Amino acid sequence: MHLADFIAGSVGGAFGVAVGYPLDTVKVRLQTQTHYSGVWECVRRSFRTEGVRGFYRGMSMPLTTVSISSSLVFGTYRNVLHSLHRMRHRSAADPHHKADIFLSGFSGGVAQVLVMSPADMVKVRLQCQAEGRRYGGPLHCLLRIAREEGPLGLYKGSAALALRDGPSFATYFLTYNSICDALSAENTQPGWPVVLLAGGVSGMCGWAVGTPMDVIKARLQVSGVSGRRYRGFFHCVTHSVRTEGIAVLFRGLTLNCIRAFPVNMSVFATYELVIRFLRPAS
Repeated sequence: MHLADFIAGSVGGAFGVAVGYPLDTVKVRLQTQTHYSGVWECVRRSFRTEGVRGFYRGMSMPLTTVSISSSLVFGTYRNVLHSLHRMRHRSAADPHHKADIFLSGFSGGVAQVLVMSPADMVKVRLQCQAEGRRYGGPLHCLLRIAREEGPLGLYKGSAALALRDGPSFATYFLTYNSICDALSAENTQPGWPVVLLAGGVSGMCGWAVGTPMDVIKARLQVSGVSGRRYRGFFHCVTHSVRTEGIAVLFRGLTLNCIRAFPVNMSVFATYELVIRFLRPAS
């Protein structure tokens, strides 16, 4: 088993959260609340009413859990990829098949939903708590959701999360590897400019695929709390599209892509740095 990838993914994920969290808060509020006309109005109103701390509301739990989930994503990806590579009876020096990279990324994205769903639920609820104090903090929010909505309440929107993260991470790793292969000499590690570029672009491509399910996930997670209640996944999709048009599924896409470049540039740079330290001969 490739344990170094679990460690490097954990460190890279935590660093990525710290870089991108303020824009993630703005994105969630735009997706779940209708009284903002755009990104800049959301930023101005949030800053005016809550200050800088408002943009980091609920960050403590994601910082911990994204570290764990990112560890699962990268570790699962690497180990599935290694297994598929061996099943094809290819030597370690042979390049990985693109289909194997896609399937491995998909597996990594789905694997982390078990850990990510409760943490993401808490994050979204706290980010949308612009006024009032329904939740006192991440732990209070977690316990209150479990008490009022049952343990399964923590997994509200998990189907949408899996449908978001499976294809998103498949695209993410495929894009990263394709760019690194195209811009690097054969059988050599990609240089740092290539890592930064590939990481940033792969993040943008992943979010381009994942944003529609991200919108549905966020709406399901605040269902009943935001004033709107959805009966389930398909009701949320049909009601959102019927009342707000198909464009609602891409709300926050621009912000996601803007945020994704520096975040995933940081994630992959940190990941590669740790991997090269732990496996200097790889």
